[in-house]
Amino acid sequence: MADDTGDTRPGSDDLSPATLAVRAGEDEAALLGATQVPVVYSVAYGYPDVDAWLDVALGRAPGHIYSRNSNPTVHAFEEKVRVLEGAAAATSFASGMAAVSNTLFALVAPGERVVSVKDTYGGTNQLFTSFLPRQGIEVELCDTTDHERLEAEVARGCALLYLETPTNPTLKVIDIARLAAAAHRAGALVVADNTFATPVNQNPLALGVDLVLHSATKFLGGHADVLGGVLCGDADLVARVFHYREITGAALDPMAAYLLVRSMKTLYLRVRQQNQSALRIARWLSEQPEVAAVYYPGLETHPGHDIAARQMRGFGGVLSFMLEGGFEAVKRVLPRLRLAHRAANLGAVETIAGPPATTSHVECTAEERAAMGIPEGLIRYSVGIEDADDLIADLAGALA
Repeated sequence: MADDTGDTRPGSDDLSPATLAVRAGEDEAALLGATQVPVVYSVAYGYPDVDAWLDVALGRAPGHIYSRNSNPTVHAFEEKVRVLEGAAAATSFASGMAAVSNTLFALVAPGERVVSVKDTYGGTNQLFTSFLPRQGIEVELCDTTDHERLEAEVARGCALLYLETPTNPTLKVIDIARLAAAAHRAGALVVADNTFATPVNQNPLALGVDLVLHSATKFLGGHADVLGGVLCGDADLVARVFHYREITGAALDPMAAYLLVRSMKTLYLRVRQQNQSALRIARWLSEQPEVAAVYYPGLETHPGHDIAARQMRGFGGVLSFMLEGGFEAVKRVLPRLRLAHRAANLGAVETIAGPPATTSHVECTAEERAAMGIPEGLIRYSVGIEDADDLIADLAGALA
């Protein structure tokens, strides 16, 4: 688990986030003058005497005991995310869903209540509708943009408010500061999934959230070649989740951590390009007769645009659009895209496209997706770093 020991090396006070994406968390992991973080595969770490060993084991001194608990390469990744999110502590996981599930099960007990929104990522939604209720945890899911209903349900009493903004795949936007304040008035914790926005575009902790998590598989990794998850925020809360994770064993592999550290060096470059291209493509799609609707918070016509403009620095690299003709139109258009992978992923340097039925909400039935406000004619389009003109030409050919 990475935490703020007071030695930031380099510090967030005097360097820009773009520089921190490259340098943060790496000095401590340097080995024999190496300029890159090494991959440390050692399972255990030895000590010269019992007193030194015991100091580390009890947290009185920095160090590592066993790599299921902590590892130097993994620590470098956690520290990089911690600094970028402005958090006190961070811990990592084997996947994004491990981050979500470990956080929920570590912080919510049987008999307690969770409030969230209807159209979270499909795996998260399954936790809310199937797994948490089996443990005696009550879950109330509200319409995502109905802030008054969310505030009312929180005021009725809950242990944890779980937010995702922008949402996957309909790109709805939630007013983080407003709902975080409402939750804290009711004594509830607030957790936000920041995967779509990334620390480049949004910092939920600065808006009042207690914990922020990411599927690091997506934009943080950015190359579709590594699984991972990460949680950061309040040190005591992160410690509770860390303890749960070290016992359940969903640890991040050192090689995966190395790939994430490597990839995050270009995070700001990638996301900046994806922000620009996604906005151009969303505007172009909104003018096409074959497209019934475009979902992207950067569009002035988006219902959550004003909130997004207030709490985000960029609108992200993912958009969705609904085709005239429903799912049959999706099946015609997708195979005609030459510059997009048809795959269940997002946030990569290559453009990726697919319907919720095979990507974000494959676990759900068509009826369940409809209840969440997810139309069957929707295509989620994760913009890569290819030239935007090429991507628009590719979309034009597929829609023609």
